Amino acid sequence: MKLSSAEETLMHYLWTRERAFMKELLEAYPAPKPAATTVATLLKRMTDKGLVGYQEYGNSRQYYPLVSQQTYFGTHVKNLITKFFNNSAAQFASFFTTQTDLSADELEALKKIIEQQLADKKP
Repeated sequence: MKLSSAEETLMHYLWTRERAFMKELLEAYPAPKPAATTVATLLKRMTDKGLVGYQEYGNSRQYYPLVSQQTYFGTHVKNLITKFFNNSAAQFASFFTTQTDLSADELEALKKIIEQQLADKKP
């Protein structure tokens, strides 16, 4: 389930709106807006990949995502961990916390998440 950069941008607009007609999707883009034919082609490709569905209303289609944003990005994070961190979430977490400019508050929030996960896993 891989999207091109242009498809990811369009999918973001769909995730934000949950359901949208072509006109609404075009309006979501900043200037310069892509051609309607470009967006139609992207939607067709994403529909063919099984990531977008639509409901027809006369001559119009209302599009909606078939995969959640969390599921899509979760798959990519898992692939990233597998390919670049020897399938070790701990190596990924170490890299993430040391190589990004996280504030003390953000690190505390991560710590609370980890502590909660540990508590949930205890029998």
